[in-house]
Amino acid sequence: MDQTEKLLMGIENVLSIAAELVDEVSRLKEVEEECRILKEKLFLKQFTKAEKEVFALALDGHSPSEMQEILFKEESTIKNQRRSILEKLNVSSMSEAVEHFKNIS
Repeated sequence: MDQTEKLLMGIENVLSIAAELVDEVSRLKEVEEECRILKEKLFLKQFTKAEKEVFALALDGHSPSEMQEILFKEESTIKNQRRSILEKLNVSSMSEAVEHFKNIS
């Protein structure tokens, strides 16, 4: 076996290992995405269905008055649900709650 053949075999070996690494990186990205989704589900599990609706609107940047219009709820209901969310997360503002959620992802 001459030098050229040895070199070609070495290159093939390196390419094979590189392909395996690319596959592994892809698999790890999928696992990372699954973990992110699970963290979000676990985070949201602490809320009632109504609180999840309010929180989803907060994530989209809606104001309390916009939430009222979208959800067809009274101002006091939205305030109570927002207060409950803040208490459950032990934060003082909805923007802090949203930031907390974004940090888990």
